[in-house]
Amino acid sequence: MARSKSRASSEVNAGSMADIAFLLLIFFLVTTTIASDKGLTITLPPKQDDVDIVDIKIKDRNLFKVAINSADALLVEGERMDDYTQIKDMLVEHILNPNNNPELAESPKDAIVSYKTDRGTSYEIYINVLDQLQGAYYEIYGQKVGLTAEEFRTLDLSNPKDQALYDKGREGIPMAISIAEPSSIGQ
Repeated sequence: MARSKSRASSEVNAGSMADIAFLLLIFFLVTTTIASDKGLTITLPPKQDDVDIVDIKIKDRNLFKVAINSADALLVEGERMDDYTQIKDMLVEHILNPNNNPELAESPKDAIVSYKTDRGTSYEIYINVLDQLQGAYYEIYGQKVGLTAEEFRTLDLSNPKDQALYDKGREGIPMAISIAEPSSIGQ
């Protein structure tokens, strides 16, 4: 004689499963931080309405001109340049003027970089050239205190010793990069 067993049903009660999934979803949404792009840390000039326009005379020899058009063609000191990585060395020479060349800056504190782009300029070339311009200044600052440009950039400014090196490196040489408002395409 066969025994008949009363078997319990093998179904799992899933009635509260949706509630648990919803609570987990809420938990992860609340506790997760979403990374956001920070962009460039550049101080923008005030609006034209808020500023009295003052005509400042700058000697042409103190101005280092860099321009990029909408086709990403680079113009440095009026001459076309195909390799933007050469800008750093040219700018270091322009700022320091080791041979007292009458065509280069009178002194490091008088040197100004004029950086002009077009609205059609690609973001990649804009950032690469700006990195070269800033890199030239960091190279000069690092040389003044016996560091490489990368070591100078990574100084911990909360450390008093590093802060002193940073101040000594930047002393007398402001990072004077003038970023002009982009022109319309093709102008």
